[in-house]
Amino acid sequence: MKLSKGQVKHVAKLANLPLTDEEVTKFEEQLSETLDYIDQLNKINTAGVEPTSQVTGLENVLREDETRLSLSQDEALGNTKSKQNGFFKVKAILEQ
Repeated sequence: MKLSKGQVKHVAKLANLPLTDEEVTKFEEQLSETLDYIDQLNKINTAGVEPTSQVTGLENVLREDETRLSLSQDEALGNTKSKQNGFFKVKAILEQ
């Protein structure tokens, strides 16, 4: 599928990408080749092929998301030397 310069400029405008005339010419060719490749893939008979998103057989190794007790405020602040009004006291990071 051959794209025109106008179509490339339209796509660039939708993506908010300012392109030079040289880039438009370059992407006209590259995007056309990409669409040709996608067209080839669309012609492949995939009837009877089970859709998949993961082919290695790996499984999620993370633990289940469970609620459990966390540190109390006193426990969380227990090892700090710098606290104020029940919070960690840190140096300012923003200039005024």
